Amino acid sequence: MHPLKFAVIGGDLRQVKLAQLLAADGHAVSAFAIDQARPEGAVLAASLKGAVREADCVLLPLPLMRACALNTPLSDTVLTLDEVFAALDPAQILCGGRVDEAAHRQAAEHGLTLLDYFTREELVIANAVATAEGAIQAAMEATPTILSGMRVLILGFGRIGKVLAHRLRALGMRVTVSARNYADLAWIAAYGYEGIHADALDSGLPGHDILFNTIPHRVLGAERLAALDAGTLCIDLASKPGGIDFAAAASLGVKTIWALGLPGEVAPVSAGVMIRDTIYNILADESSLKGG
Repeated sequence: MHPLKFAVIGGDLRQVKLAQLLAADGHAVSAFAIDQARPEGAVLAASLKGAVREADCVLLPLPLMRACALNTPLSDTVLTLDEVFAALDPAQILCGGRVDEAAHRQAAEHGLTLLDYFTREELVIANAVATAEGAIQAAMEATPTILSGMRVLILGFGRIGKVLAHRLRALGMRVTVSARNYADLAWIAAYGYEGIHADALDSGLPGHDILFNTIPHRVLGAERLAALDAGTLCIDLASKPGGIDFAAAASLGVKTIWALGLPGEVAPVSAGVMIRDTIYNILADESSLKGG
C-alpha cells in the first residue's frame, strides 16, 4: 500500500496503538482527542480541523459513542458527531466502530458514508478471541483456585461463546453451553460439550462454579439468579444493557463481573493490530470498487 494520510480521532488505547502502527508502516498520521496518551510517530493536532485536513482516511473510535458524544476517554475534549462530520470532506474515507443507525443517518446528512469496521467478520472473530482470553483472565483473578476441574456454563454459542468454550475445555474445565438454535446445539454436542436448550435453562442453572453470559439482553433475572448454587461466579460479556440483573444479583449476594470492552482493557496492542489490518482490508475493498 502506498503511503496515505490518516487522521485518528478519539478512542482508547486501541486507537493509540492503531495510530502508532500506521505511522510505523510509513503513513502520515495526525491525531486528535487522544492527547493523554501521545501516540509515538503521530502528530497531535491542535484542532479537529487541523487533524482531518487532507486526510485520505479518518478513523473514529470503537465504540463510536459514549454518552451522546464521540468516545474520547483519553482526552477532556468533548465532540459531537455533528462537529466531527462538519469538519470532513465527502471524498474522505470515514470509518468507525459499532456505528448505530442514527450515526449513519447523521453522516449521510453531511454527505458522508460512515463505514463500520466492527461489522467486518475478520475483526469480529479476532475480537472474540481477545474477549474470550480476557474473560478467562477475569475468572482467574476472581477465583481462589485453579480453573481446571471447575464446572462452567456458557450462555450463548455465537462467536465469543464458541471461542470461550474451546479455551475453557483446553484448561480442563467441564463445559456446558446453553443455546436456542438447534444447529448450535448439534455443534455443541459434536464438540463434546454438554448442551442445554435455552427453554430448559431454568432447570440447568444449578451445578456450576462459573457462568459466562454472552447474550446481549436480559437472561438472568432475580428468579434465575436465585437458582444458582451459592458461590457461583457470574461474568457478563454482553454489551449494554447486559444479560444480568446486577441489582438483583447484589441483593441475592451473587458475585458478578460485568466485563465490558475486554480487548481494549487486556490486549490493546493486539486490538490495535486487528483494527489496523481491518482498515487495510477496507481500503483495499474501496480501491477495488473504484477500479484502483
